[in-house]
Amino acid sequence: MKTANLLTLLRIILAPVFFVIYQLSRTGLGIAPSRQGLWVAVLWIVFIVSELTDMFDGMAARRLGETSDFGRLFDPFADTLTQLSFFLCFVTEGILPAFLYLAVLYREFGILFVRNLMLHKGVTLGARMGGKIKTVAYIAAAAFALLITSFRRLGIVDPANPGALGSACTGLFAVSVLLAYVSFADYIRIYRKS
Repeated sequence: MKTANLLTLLRIILAPVFFVIYQLSRTGLGIAPSRQGLWVAVLWIVFIVSELTDMFDGMAARRLGETSDFGRLFDPFADTLTQLSFFLCFVTEGILPAFLYLAVLYREFGILFVRNLMLHKGVTLGARMGGKIKTVAYIAAAAFALLITSFRRLGIVDPANPGALGSACTGLFAVSVLLAYVSFADYIRIYRKS
């Protein structure tokens, strides 16, 4: 496996690690309240490393001449797996409304279906600019939700009522879902042209 794909694989491995750590810190299972700061730091490290691998795998592929059809499909797969794992954490926390998560899930399965149709025609449909913008919006929404979660864990924000932060986060998620569907329309257009 080439360097770029190893970085992508690391992102796939980190997705369930983040989910497990998040759920352990949420339930408080075996975690003393005084140690919540440590768990918050670990969550941020896993989140940041995961997102950095998303940036570096593409850079490595281009710089080392490792671009391939496999990588063009493996990278968006890792993105989707990671983002769905992060978002599910925020649904369990009550930060992300379930209907927005469902909209993301439907969009991602729709893209998977379109990519499979394109493969059937012998065309590998990698990430497009709209998909990259969507990914940045997803990352921003997830980072903001993780910030609210961190504030909750550290006692800075009332866990039962995040107030304006919660509303802003829902709005950010809604914008990211809108951008996701705009990019989905672009993928559909490319498919129809093919």
